[in-house]
Amino acid sequence: MANRHSFTLVSFLFRFIIAFFLVMITYNPSTYSWVHWLNSDVALVYKVASGILLLIGWIMYLRATWMSLGVIGTVLAAAFFGVMIWLLIEWGVLALNNTSVLIWVAECVLIGVLAVGMSWSHIRRKVSGQYDTDEFEG
Repeated sequence: MANRHSFTLVSFLFRFIIAFFLVMITYNPSTYSWVHWLNSDVALVYKVASGILLLIGWIMYLRATWMSLGVIGTVLAAAFFGVMIWLLIEWGVLALNNTSVLIWVAECVLIGVLAVGMSWSHIRRKVSGQYDTDEFEG
């Protein structure tokens, strides 16, 4: 019987999908995002309430990424995804002259870094057998 706390590919994909929605709902080059919605004539209370919900999501993801990867890990994760983009440019899959495409690609890098950051403690535990814990003084 599988441990209900085990980390699987589905666990990672779940975190990836949540990061995808968080980034895309906040801003994307199309006209369907929270940033574009700010310029609409919707009541301010809805904009503020949804902004607070987005902020909660961003804080959760950014804090978890920072705590599990740290400075070096976050830079390495971003560098890894950056090199993947460089490969796509080198192979002719992406062109640098389309800013909309570059925004989409940058958002994909951000999604990747956030998903890896949310998952890293689980991945590290599976690979090394070591647990990450938060340190509290007091």
